[in-house]
Amino acid sequence: MSELPRKAVARTARLAALPVGFAGRTALGLGKRLGGRPADEVSADVQARTAEQVFRVLGDLKGGAMKLGQAMSIFEAALPEDVAAPYRSTLTRLQDAAPPMPADSVREVLAAELGPGWAALLPEFEDVPAAAASIGQVHRARWSDGRAVAVKVQYPGSEQALRADLDQLTRLGRVLGPLVPGMDVKPLLRELRDRVAEELDYGLEAEAQRAFAAAYAGDPEIAVPPVLANTARVLVTEWLEGTPLSQVIADGDQPERDRVGLLYVRFLFSGPARVQMLHADPHPGNFRVLPDGRLGVVDFGAVARLPGGLPPSIGTLMRRALDGAAYTMLAGLREEGFVKPGVTIDPGALLDYLAPFIEPASVERFRFTRAWMREQFARINDPRQPGYTVGLKLNMPPAYLLIHRVWLGGIGVLSQLGTEAPFRAELDRWLPGFAD
Repeated sequence: MSELPRKAVARTARLAALPVGFAGRTALGLGKRLGGRPADEVSADVQARTAEQVFRVLGDLKGGAMKLGQAMSIFEAALPEDVAAPYRSTLTRLQDAAPPMPADSVREVLAAELGPGWAALLPEFEDVPAAAASIGQVHRARWSDGRAVAVKVQYPGSEQALRADLDQLTRLGRVLGPLVPGMDVKPLLRELRDRVAEELDYGLEAEAQRAFAAAYAGDPEIAVPPVLANTARVLVTEWLEGTPLSQVIADGDQPERDRVGLLYVRFLFSGPARVQMLHADPHPGNFRVLPDGRLGVVDFGAVARLPGGLPPSIGTLMRRALDGAAYTMLAGLREEGFVKPGVTIDPGALLDYLAPFIEPASVERFRFTRAWMREQFARINDPRQPGYTVGLKLNMPPAYLLIHRVWLGGIGVLSQLGTEAPFRAELDRWLPGFAD
């Protein structure tokens, strides 16, 4: 391909093939079981084939399709192990890589954005991308002053593809469920659609990254590469050499998992206080462990701008829940819009429903695990569980949507890491209203 596949009919056909392909493999699996093959063997084969198709289609199409795949990959820790295993390796691959754009297309974009003399700015440029994401890919290069840099180039046709994908995926939301059982992709899709314009503008991303880089300059724990140049479709930053967080998830030892997980939480919570912004794309592909031990952070295309920092109501409501103040907690949830007027909820049942979510804040040290996250995920999605109807009565106010996404995504990554750390101390330090 010479550019991002963007013809609506072609993209729609490939996306529509995902649930159709799943149904076909399921029918084939039924036939094999009737033919005598063990059910668990057939099921594993069907899931493995489905996972490979998910990666191939979402990765090849990039755009909104790949953004959905990356968002899904964060939450694989919530799925039952027999379901998650076939998807883990394929969806996790979406966190760091995708089929690359041809070198000629990359150079055409650089010439159009930086001018015909772009090679003087980048005297050394590697045509093979170091990473490929949903709407752009990153190349390693050498800046004119000799510094190693990362050059992020947006795929031609990204806007059309992104909007077309998210529209189509929203229509397919109901039938996409079998691809990752137990996950409701519709809220993810709605939130992704709301962020399209911001993520397509590398000027906004450069502005956000400059603010983070200034706030964390000289920080002994967090590294944010400074921006050297940008246009609407090209972004040049200093290069960060390090170990991808996905590799730590795959084979890091426990001390490393604990240390890196704590830095990960510290960055996500400290951003609103130090920059008045929340890094809103918490998947592991955006984080690196540098040789000096710092946590490097890249990709600031999705941020929540919070002029006053995190809303104090979050910390206040958590504190009320921890103190067992069920009635005042419910009153606060109503005031913030989490419980709509006219909706009746038993305060005690609500407290029981929320208790496991605030468990990490109730003890000095807490270990996130895949088993813990699977338990919570099953608890709120199983109609047979007593708290299921409580969850149906809760509402997510628009102002909290992005914060909620980051919160859940961060928990997903911590569960993949299996991190044990003093998370309560981080809430005391960074979450307004909690320590009070």
